[in-house]
Amino acid sequence: MNPRNVGKIDDADGVGMAGDPSCSDYVKVYIKIDGKRLADIKYEVHGCPAAIATSSVFSELVKGKPVMEALQIDDHDVVEALNGLPEQKIHCSCMAVEAFDKAVIDWVIRTLPDMKEEIESIVNSVQNE
Repeated sequence: MNPRNVGKIDDADGVGMAGDPSCSDYVKVYIKIDGKRLADIKYEVHGCPAAIATSSVFSELVKGKPVMEALQIDDHDVVEALNGLPEQKIHCSCMAVEAFDKAVIDWVIRTLPDMKEEIESIVNSVQNE
């Protein structure tokens, strides 16, 4: 294994986490935005080899892309880039995607702090659908 983009961005523009660090696998994603482009992405992952591999591949798929384009990459794209995963490991591919989405939301909230409540309300309504 040779995971890419592992680590932390100390001055990240957004941070997101998926999973549960107290009892299971988790991924924490850090992003740096330059204009509308994802300039850098790093992650910290605790989990099985599939969680590490999917986080690495996801980071490579999105790095350097416009943020809106990066948001279109989903867990199916990650699995396809890995040429498949065992069925019981598919959930691992979702953690990096979910953590990235949360990091982008964090970036938006930091960029538009006066709209924090409105943004959180929209996010909550979308998550509950």
